[in-house]
Amino acid sequence: MASMLQPQIILLKEGTDTSQGKAQLVSNINACTAVADVVRTTLGPRGMDKLIHDDKGNVTISNDGATIMKLLDIVHPAAKILVDIAKSQDSEVGDGTTTVVLLAGEFLKEAKPFVEDGVHPQNLIRSYRTACNLAIEKIKELAVSIEGKSLEEKKSLLAKCAATTLSSKLIGGEKEFFASMVVDAVIAIGSEDRLNMIGIKKVPGGNMRDSFLVNGVAFKKTFSYAGFEQQPKKFTNPRILLLNIELELKSEKENAEIRLSDPSQYQSIVDAEWNIIYDKLDKCVKSGAKVVLSRLAIGDLATQYFADRDIFCAGRVAEEDLNRVAAATGGTIQTSVNNIIDEVLGTCEVFEEKQVGNERFNIFSGCPSGRTATIVLRGGADQFIEEAERSLHDAIMIVRRALKNSTVVAGGGAIDMEISRYLRQHARTIAGKSQLFINSYAKALEVIPRQLCDNAGFDATDVLNKLRHKHALPSGEGAPYGVDINTGGIADSFANFVWEPSVVKVMNAINAATEAACLILSVDETVKNPKSESAQGEAAASAMGGRGRGGGFPGRGRGMRRR
Repeated sequence: MASMLQPQIILLKEGTDTSQGKAQLVSNINACTAVADVVRTTLGPRGMDKLIHDDKGNVTISNDGATIMKLLDIVHPAAKILVDIAKSQDSEVGDGTTTVVLLAGEFLKEAKPFVEDGVHPQNLIRSYRTACNLAIEKIKELAVSIEGKSLEEKKSLLAKCAATTLSSKLIGGEKEFFASMVVDAVIAIGSEDRLNMIGIKKVPGGNMRDSFLVNGVAFKKTFSYAGFEQQPKKFTNPRILLLNIELELKSEKENAEIRLSDPSQYQSIVDAEWNIIYDKLDKCVKSGAKVVLSRLAIGDLATQYFADRDIFCAGRVAEEDLNRVAAATGGTIQTSVNNIIDEVLGTCEVFEEKQVGNERFNIFSGCPSGRTATIVLRGGADQFIEEAERSLHDAIMIVRRALKNSTVVAGGGAIDMEISRYLRQHARTIAGKSQLFINSYAKALEVIPRQLCDNAGFDATDVLNKLRHKHALPSGEGAPYGVDINTGGIADSFANFVWEPSVVKVMNAINAATEAACLILSVDETVKNPKSESAQGEAAASAMGGRGRGGGFPGRGRGMRRR
């Protein structure tokens, strides 16, 4: 009787929402599956695009997994984990973002019936981690190295990797054209790790084939004053001076005060200002530079002064472009015009101003250090060029990875089918429940070839049966066979040059997807405190109200007079 009258223990604040147990885990799995279903149709060369329209009215058309995941603005706490792995895959590898989300979603989908049947999640996690390690070892075994090849051979092999990446993008129709451009750009920057050394400039108009690569730096003509048109627009082997100072007359501040006893002294002050600017300009001319670039403004006086002396100048050059010019030409950005020595001046073979569409571009080519390249993209619609830029970013990342980790595997779902077969075979040697879990992991890997078929409009069951049959051959000759997107059958992906750097599959995609699945399986309770959420909302509303309704500035309302 005494035990029935125990007082109730209140542990959490009133209004706190807690959900736990099996139902909570299944709910998280369903949320992740729903997210995977969003990007499912974007996989592969025949993948569809998503049109995302945000609250500011911006429209994005993309089939890049990471871009879609960022723009979706997912609020479910468990599903956010999939957004994070897509972002990490994008920053680490560049491509395979849809793959990683799909695999994580499929691993969880396969785990769901076991969870509903009462299997402890830790047993699933243990088996999944074992299967992941086995899969990685197998991929390393199947990977083919492209080391020790000549530069020309390497270029063609890397172009194949870039073409495989681009085939699933909006610009897939011109993949050969862009693949060679991407490879040339990556080889141009050499071992330079900074991706911003490859600039991508977008110029609406023309068609995709009008895009071109500059082995050097190109940037749009900056705002210019009168006198600019009189400057020469082409130089061979010019000296280049890079500045981070203003070359214009300084006007006094509004509250500047000068006390004069004699009006004639005023002229000497004005003359001093002019002498300062002329002194700066003289020093620039004496340095022997023929091209002067500055991050800050170059005024009308300086523009005309340089034009009279056959010197080209451009002010307000973006910092990123100025840094790339410095890296390419071997120059150093100066914060003063005093003591300019030859060592700080850059040089290039040809400098010219060129018309591209409606824009004028300043182009530096034949740079001595050559550690930079610029791709100028052309195309019809703005959204199209934006998507082309994202596609090229993925291809550039992939080629860089392939150069550093020079091993490739067969794409088109071939490697996934081969690992799936290997894991099923391995599962037979294990006694106990673990056999079922590893089998389910192997089945989940088949989602990649299945989805490739679905997206291309082929019968996935038929193609997968053919692939299973081919990969099961005892000789092992079927290992490189994957989905043939063109015919709806199967083909040797390696012979068809559908290649992927093994780092895409190994280090990241399978690893990250498994980690995410294990993380979600290990969560058994979610505690949500709505009070903190409403407090945040009220704080934001009061901040907006203070600004918007004049609450923050007493005495400045409509009926008040300012003194």
